[in-house]
Amino acid sequence: MSQGWKITVIVLAVLGVVSTPLIWLLDSPGAGQLAGATVQAAVGIAALVWALFQRPSPAGPTDRAVRTGKASRGGVTGIRRPGGRGRGSATAERTGEASGGNSVSGIDYSN
Repeated sequence: MSQGWKITVIVLAVLGVVSTPLIWLLDSPGAGQLAGATVQAAVGIAALVWALFQRPSPAGPTDRAVRTGKASRGGVTGIRRPGGRGRGSATAERTGEASGGNSVSGIDYSN
């Protein structure tokens, strides 16, 4: 679960638990309102506990380039992540030669 979704679920769960006493304050509750408030509070608490125990999603794929060929005239030997996009680790080992303008040997984070 991503951090954004986890925060969203926690906020909604807290709102669900906090809004339950408002039913009691607005009007004298009947049996149906009491049952609804109990279910609402239980679902809110369950969602809160569930969100708190979720582990963060994995960092992403692992990119690896080993013993790549030659790059010339703007080529890339290795890994290209334009603008630093992408998640996870990137490793380049013994990449080939880069010759010519804008050629890269290794990992390219440029736009």
